[in-house]
Parts: sequence; structure tokens; C-alpha cells
Amino acid sequence: MGGALTGKNIQRKFKIRGYTLKKDAFDLIISFVNRFPDAEDDAIDLLLDQLESESLKSSVLDKESVHKVVSLLLEAEAAVDDDTPTSTTTSRSSLRMIDAFLIPKFRYDLIRKVFYEHTGKLPIHGDASAKATLYKDRYLLLLQRLSRDPHFSRPAFDSEMSQFGNCEISPIQSLIGQTGKKWVMGVISQLEDGHFYLEDLTASVEINLSNAKITTGFFSENTVVIAEGQMLLEGIFQVFTCGFPPLEDRNKSLELLAGIDLFGSGALTMEETNRLVALEKMAVNEMFVIISDIWLDNDEAMEKIKTVLDGYENLEVVPSLFVFMGNFCSHPCNLSFKSYSNLRSLFGKFGLMIASHTRLKERSRFVFIPGPDDAGPSTVLPRCALPKYIIEELLNNVPDAVFLSNPCRIKFYTQEIVFFRQDLLYRMRRSCLLPPSTEETSDPFEHLVATVVHQSHLCPLPLNVQPIIWNYDHCLQLYPSPHTIVLADRSEQKAFKYAGITCFNPGSFTNESTFVAYRPCRQEVELSAL
Repeated sequence: MGGALTGKNIQRKFKIRGYTLKKDAFDLIISFVNRFPDAEDDAIDLLLDQLESESLKSSVLDKESVHKVVSLLLEAEAAVDDDTPTSTTTSRSSLRMIDAFLIPKFRYDLIRKVFYEHTGKLPIHGDASAKATLYKDRYLLLLQRLSRDPHFSRPAFDSEMSQFGNCEISPIQSLIGQTGKKWVMGVISQLEDGHFYLEDLTASVEINLSNAKITTGFFSENTVVIAEGQMLLEGIFQVFTCGFPPLEDRNKSLELLAGIDLFGSGALTMEETNRLVALEKMAVNEMFVIISDIWLDNDEAMEKIKTVLDGYENLEVVPSLFVFMGNFCSHPCNLSFKSYSNLRSLFGKFGLMIASHTRLKERSRFVFIPGPDDAGPSTVLPRCALPKYIIEELLNNVPDAVFLSNPCRIKFYTQEIVFFRQDLLYRMRRSCLLPPSTEETSDPFEHLVATVVHQSHLCPLPLNVQPIIWNYDHCLQLYPSPHTIVLADRSEQKAFKYAGITCFNPGSFTNESTFVAYRPCRQEVELSAL
């Protein structure tokens, strides 16, 4: 392969995996690959696999981040005295971890009917227009999905009705002076105290929900709903039926996105996807262990976590991934918290505990996700990873440990998994405008799952209940629908499969001794407890 072809091949493969190369990084990679003239493709793949096992702060790679990985590979080559890199895919290279702040932002163009990537900067402190854009983007995301649903499509000829009847959505602006039943779609807002409105891109109208028949889910402010009703003489829209926008099959969404990657793991060619599908089918022994609410300052909790690690250390095939989710302390780490140095040493002890399990340390990955009361700059979502000061001693003992944001995403071959640690169920129930329907289910967790899946959003709560960084609301979106959603909560351990999406809550480990063993290959959830 000539030098120019090698360069093009490197650029192509790195772009597929979602990386952008600076010139100094590119030159270093060329130098590394040229060491293996008979196995250049394997060398590039090996370098990419090793990069994915690193905790990178950005998808834009500079010389420093690449140099670290290249040095490790060259040391390994010298140790085994083998000039040909292996292309064997290990459990480490099958995982792609995505921090929320590195997820690209795409917006929907209502006129051209396409998604386009936002290329400008995304400041943490957005201006006033960013807040309005947050609601608009959520609405447009669901509107474009609804536009393809046969229930709400316009009949081909006015004289013919679709098989579902004519449920065409009317703009709210067009309701003025209209009689008869109409279907509208909008965001529920409280524009005046005690008065709720439905807003779309054209106008807003006050609504009366007192006699509305609702579907499964929690209906609160900020949720996008479809409502059937009619205008009353006093200018209020009387709602008869209210529900969430219908779902769309994941494969249909992907087909219409035409290669655009909203998940953040990098778009793949058909060839790459087929290769990953084949590898995924062989990974039947892969297992993830998800444990939430581990109080490091609680002796009983630490004894229990040691029991769990001891048990998995002695398995024939150890788990490929451990996901530890906060809170990591029994007391909220707010302004009144004075024991950061103590918390730092507790993380160090936890690192020693992990390191003492030799097989787990060598063969498993360890991911840490902060909880709502953990140390950090604020409680606003998305939350950044745990501060470096807190985790330094743990990293000394477990250097490969990865610290991610809350929420975050992990891609296992082709499986897309979303992790979110928030006490969401309690807050959603408190924010309900109407008592949840018991027609289909009375299980609160099933109502929660239906809400986040239909809203295509992890936290459709009012912003005064759960603040969200306006410019990073896209990090909480769930479109196209992922394969698995982990909604870690202090409430009871639960698992529920909804519309082909596996959802579960591992429960509180400290309080209830519960956790989950998950087999992604078959999407099997094992609800576990000590």
C-alpha cells in the first residue's frame, strides 16, 4: 500500500469510529503503521481498538493522546518479540464508551426534512434563545417521527379515509373559530399559575384536562402530547383523549437517518456493521454487572461489594464490564460537605479492593458514573464525571478505570446502551398533572419506562424540578430508540421490556443489596441480590 493510500485508509477508518485527527497525531499514526508493511490494516484496527479502551476527553485526537497508546503497543510488541499486530477482537475492544459532553448535536430542519449537525461551539452557559431552542428541538424530534405514523397521516384523497380514520394533526393556531373534534400536538406548559397550556410552533391554547382519558405514562409539564378535543366558547381546548406520540421502529428510524450517527459512537459502513454483528453473535459469554448506590463510607455496603467481587472472581468467565453508579457517599456532597479528603481515601480503598481481585483487574473493565448527590460542580444534567481529586488514589490502583458523565452511553459491538442515574420515579410521580392510568398497568416503573421511551428523552421533567444545561439537552435524547436503557434509581429493583427496548433498574445496593447481571448478546436481565 502506497503512502497516500495508507493516509487515506487511516483517515477513513478513524472517521468511521468517530475520531478527527490533528496533523501531528496523523503523522505519528503514519509512522506507527509503516512499521508493519504487511499488516497495515491490522495495525490501524489494533490502534483504534486500544484508543477505545482509553478514557479520552475528546474525539479530536492530538499527538499526546495518540502517543500514549502507540507507546503501549510498541512496548507490548517488544515484550512478545512479534512484529505483526494481532487483529483478535477482545472484550475490551468491543466496548465504546461515550461521555455525554462528547455526543454530537443534530437538529431537525422542518423545511428540508433532514437532520443536520450543529458545528458551532456549545457554551455551558447558553443565552435565552438556547432555552427556547431546547423545547423546539424536543418538539420537532417527535413531530418528524409522528409524520410517518399511519394513524396520523393525511388521506391520499379527501374523499377517502385511512384505515384508522382521519386523525390529522391541526396546528393550534387553526383552532380559533373552529368547531368539532380536532387532534393537536404540543408541549404542556404552565404559562400562568394554575393554568396549563398546549404550545406548538404556531401558538398556544389553554387546556382543560379534568375529564381527559389518558394513556400509560406520567403526564407532567414539559411532556409532548397528542390530544383530541374541541374548542369551547371561552377559548379553552377541552381535552377528551390525551396520549404520548407513538413510537417508531428503530430500524425504520435508522433507515431514514441515512448513516447519520446520533448515538455518538461514529457512523459505520455496512461492511463494518456486518463484521460487528458476526462478532456480537459469538460473544455469548459476555456479561455486564451494574451496581448502583454504593456508599463507600458504609462498612456494611463495602463488605457486601467485596462479597460480590469475590463471587465473580471465581467464575470461569469473569464479567467483561462492571458499572458502578453513585451515590458513592451517604451524605450529599454539597457546600456543607467537609470530608472530600476522606472521600478521596475511601475511593483509594475501593481501588485496593478491586486490585486485590487479580482476574477481575486483568480481564474486566470498571466504569464509574456519578449519582445525583455526588461531588461535582452542580446538580444540573448532564453531570460531568467525578472530579480528578476524588478519584486519583483509585486510579493508582486501577489505572484502566473509566469515569464517565451522567448520563452516558456504551456501545457493545452494535448494541446501544444508555446509563442514567437519577431518582427519577419519585420526581415524575410528584410532578404528575393527572393520576396515572391503571387501564394497562399499575406498576409505576412501567409508567416511567413508557414516558421516557415515548418522549425519546431521559428526563422530561419541568426545568424547575430538574435543571438541564440548555445547550446539552440533546445528550438526554433517546432517538433512535437504543437497545437498552438503565434507569438506576433508589426505588425497587425492576426490569421491563417495552416495544423491544430492555429497561431495568438495579435498585439501591446499599439499602436493598440488589444489583443486575446483564447479558447484552441476548439482552437478558438477571435481577440479583445478596
